[in-house]
Amino acid sequence: MPEDWVQIPLRQGDAEAAVRSIVTSAFARLPADVPRDKLTPLRLELERRLLAAVAGARKAEALELYLPMKLAGEVNLGASFTVSQARLPVRSQAAGGATRASDTTEVAVQLLVGESPTNTSEVDLSSGEVDGAVAVRRERVVPADPARGIELASRRVEYLVAVPADPSQWLLVAFSTIGAGNPQDDLSQAMVEWFDALMTTFRWS
Repeated sequence: MPEDWVQIPLRQGDAEAAVRSIVTSAFARLPADVPRDKLTPLRLELERRLLAAVAGARKAEALELYLPMKLAGEVNLGASFTVSQARLPVRSQAAGGATRASDTTEVAVQLLVGESPTNTSEVDLSSGEVDGAVAVRRERVVPADPARGIELASRRVEYLVAVPADPSQWLLVAFSTIGAGNPQDDLSQAMVEWFDALMTTFRWS
């Protein structure tokens, strides 16, 4: 990962302690002559936002949360991505065996389409491979939904990748950015291109 991104584990370790460590590290890089009365509200707000991001990722049953942390006059929280696990239900055959999908790409597309909220637009699906494993990429724009606490529209890119040697398991890597406030702006496009480039470096171990 680039140096200005941090990983927060959600199932192993103490995510809250990780958040506190991130905040402490971020503010330690500021000049010593910055007045404490100005830093305290910013520090509390940063911690609140990070904890809210952790809570949202946990609600989505994510395994890991990644956030950009570059404190240079302001905190950049305009993007994030999570890593989650998805498992297909195993259906029993009459003879006692288990069935499995013969076309993993088709299964991946069905999973992604089936998860699409009703308030999304501009859905773009494509398929390919990530480190030799079947993968489906979905890009969409999700409008703001103040009733659900979503104040700004976002641009989202998701990769659903088949786990090698286990067709019932999938890895979901979901990226989201608000750009500079508009999911269609140049910054949003640049962030999506960055995430796509990052996914080309993914390797199974």
